Amino acid sequence: MRELLEGSRAVAEAVRLCKPGVISAYPITPQTHIVEDLAQMAANGELNAECVNVESEHSAASVVLGASAAGVRSFTATSSQGLLLMAEVVFCIAGMRFPVVMTCANRAISAPLNIWNDHQDAITVRDSGWIQVHAENVQEALDLHIQAFRIAESPKIMLPVIVNMDGFILTHGLEIVDMPSQEKVDSFLPAYKPLYSLDVNNPLSFGLVADPDYYTETRFAIKETHKDVLDLIPLVKEEFAKIFGRGSGGLVEEYKTKDAEKVIVAMGSVCGTIKDVIDEMREKGKKAGLLRIITYRPFPINAIYRALRNVSRVAVVEKAVSLGSYGPLLAEVRSVFSSKKKAPVVSGFVMGLGGRDITRDSIKEVFKRLTAKEISEEYIDLKPELLEEKI
Repeated sequence: MRELLEGSRAVAEAVRLCKPGVISAYPITPQTHIVEDLAQMAANGELNAECVNVESEHSAASVVLGASAAGVRSFTATSSQGLLLMAEVVFCIAGMRFPVVMTCANRAISAPLNIWNDHQDAITVRDSGWIQVHAENVQEALDLHIQAFRIAESPKIMLPVIVNMDGFILTHGLEIVDMPSQEKVDSFLPAYKPLYSLDVNNPLSFGLVADPDYYTETRFAIKETHKDVLDLIPLVKEEFAKIFGRGSGGLVEEYKTKDAEKVIVAMGSVCGTIKDVIDEMREKGKKAGLLRIITYRPFPINAIYRALRNVSRVAVVEKAVSLGSYGPLLAEVRSVFSSKKKAPVVSGFVMGLGGRDITRDSIKEVFKRLTAKEISEEYIDLKPELLEEKI
């Protein structure tokens, strides 16, 4: 059924269709509408779930950790400072191999205080062990949540998933979406049957102390499982397409890259603007393309290499910074080619921090600056006059 929905409502509906048993979150802009809608659904009897009100995001993460440990499908959502407050428990959830699904309504990190969109929050927990995917539009955000539970709960995986969607741009934007039926979701996502859970008749312990003789192997095991995730995600995408009739998700999306001479690499909603610019450039005979990173963790090294190996110049556009170093996505894309004899010139561009508009002209400027000379990291649309004021 096609509906015009706010992005947050579309995600809430998708989560409802996945039938979580426990939902816990703390309100933070721009995530609040998602769990607000889910709480209303539970109150109306449309969702059979326990919605747990807590005093902080740290507690919300702790609740879903405990619920997952008890063998219950669990969901939470957060944003920005909330995700940072969760960080201690975020690492624990992955370390204990609990398949929690979380929505991160991506938002800038303080200080200064900023409630608008960039990707610094998700980037900050990239090494926690969670699988991370980024949605381009509301339909994909909806679809990725359904896929996230399937991936997380796969017996071979048993790892949590963060579904990233750009704050306000997607959470509060209205789009026409194809809302799947309960029957189709049930056929794609079976009832959760945990491999292990807390049980008085079969006592288990989670999160025990691991001394130096054991700790390394726990980290290595998660790293090896991420390799399995890279194999599983394309299979999940294929099955999803067969049932729902659309090909959302996957590792990467190649948009007109086959013969491209210049390619932008990016994540999230900005990719829609980039595609519009590429279409305009193609009409003028300029061979431009986009490689959209959908799965950020695990990082799809082989898929990126295959897509970019014959491209001469690559621009990494990202909404995050690694203060004191190169951009996080830039460094990782460059690492793909570090041992290759044939590699493109990879340049980095930081844009859209704190929600600053990324316009078509901004993207055109990126393509204009792409030359045979490598650019370490440039800021597009920077305002020099503000720097003179020594903020």
